[in-house]
Amino acid sequence: MTNAKQLALPLPSLAALGRSDFYVTEANALAVAQIEGWQHWPSGKFVLSGPAGSGKTHLAHVWARLTGGLIVPAEALPSADIPTLAQGPVCVEDIETIAGHRDAEEALFHLHNLVLASGHKLLMTARTPPAQWGLTLPDLQSRAEGAQGAQLSEPDDDLLSAVIAKLFADRQIVPAGDVIPYLARRIPRSYSAAQLIVEILDREALGRPKGVNRPLASAVFDGLFSPKLLPNAPEPS
Repeated sequence: MTNAKQLALPLPSLAALGRSDFYVTEANALAVAQIEGWQHWPSGKFVLSGPAGSGKTHLAHVWARLTGGLIVPAEALPSADIPTLAQGPVCVEDIETIAGHRDAEEALFHLHNLVLASGHKLLMTARTPPAQWGLTLPDLQSRAEGAQGAQLSEPDDDLLSAVIAKLFADRQIVPAGDVIPYLARRIPRSYSAAQLIVEILDREALGRPKGVNRPLASAVFDGLFSPKLLPNAPEPS
């Protein structure tokens, strides 16, 4: 007879990217309002910045659905058909990754000008605001800094719980009822910490009949966020 451990197969994580899947608190309300009000961007362009895991890609997909626009990674621009891409709204993700890459910067510069000249909207995302991108084309850098923008901050307490819940849901995990409150009170207030502990819990729960429960969460937390590994980790309450 096949046992439970043999059936414990890792399932792919599939992020839910609809507007209803994005939880709004004070930490992201301004950014969400600007994305939903895209028709009113005064310069026709907008910069959405924030740390990894803060929801930039999620909001980019929300925006693409609202506008019928396309999403393209900045690193893919040198091989993209820029005139065709500029025939509608465009979101370019991870702009900071092309700093110093002349061909990619020039492609973005041309895309920027063509999109706006055609009366369409341009959304740009990055981990930091434009002043910190370090683009080597002065005209592109100045155009980027001239865009209206909003920055997603690290999560507040309310948002952190929602982020942890969504990360579990994306991995098709239903944790015990006390796991999310336990983690939200203890892990560092960052998206990266939430992603890391959920990823490890997913892996550690494979083959365990009780799944992700409080004892497992406690063991993973104690091993992951010890003072030796993370001096500024919050003390368990």
